[in-house]
Amino acid sequence: MDILIRPTTQWWKFDWKEFWQFRDLFYFFAWRDIKVRYKQTAIGALWAVFQPFVTMVVFTIFFGNLAKISSDGIPYPIFVYVGLLFWTLFSAGLSDVSNTFIGNQNIITKVYFPRIILTFTSLTTSIIDFFVACIVLIGMMIWYHFIPSTIALIFIPFLFVITFLTTVGIGLFFSSFNVKYRDVRFILPFFIQLLLFLTPVIYPVSLVSPEWRWVLGFNPMSGVIDTARVVLLGVGHVDWLLLSISMFVSVVYCLIGYGYFKGTERYFADVI
Repeated sequence: MDILIRPTTQWWKFDWKEFWQFRDLFYFFAWRDIKVRYKQTAIGALWAVFQPFVTMVVFTIFFGNLAKISSDGIPYPIFVYVGLLFWTLFSAGLSDVSNTFIGNQNIITKVYFPRIILTFTSLTTSIIDFFVACIVLIGMMIWYHFIPSTIALIFIPFLFVITFLTTVGIGLFFSSFNVKYRDVRFILPFFIQLLLFLTPVIYPVSLVSPEWRWVLGFNPMSGVIDTARVVLLGVGHVDWLLLSISMFVSVVYCLIGYGYFKGTERYFADVI
């Protein structure tokens, strides 16, 4: 008797029971990715600090000191580091998620398991890097005498969730598209580089006129970074319209990405 195993066709249905049954596989993949990330490196997890810190120094020299880009009265190094902290989580996570199915094609073609597990495990290293890099932010806040308010403790997890949903949504779309069309390896680096300059990482949202500022919300990272600076550094006010649009769009992106993934998942083993 032949047994045919196929994923559910309802794109909106997430099988939590099946995900829980394969939780050991999730732990295995996550630990494997963590070990591979820093295997045979001299400084190990410190690379999580090195990338945003050096980028912060370069941006401070060229955009802060030479180009004299406004930072709303905030010292430019910590201004840009807060932006880079969330941007690095998004960009690194997006790169990892978008290549996860191709990177695990030998496993996908040999055994069945919920493919969505690979998406979440590929984000574990980026999440760990994020929290390691937060240590530098704490040191910079002490150096520049910034004391976060109590509301920051509420907002930061919320901003993290928006970043997570955005990364998963866009990443699922690119990773599913990448299974059949390998153009993603050319598109993705250009897309991330272009999006960096369309995101208020090196400049404040105040440079955009108020009547058009809501457009930035279609890039959810705009609302995340702007709000993170307000609640952590206590300068300015939360743009609730921008944050609301960013939150709504992140959910939409996540649903679109998951829907596309569910529509193509059944063909992965055949075309990868």
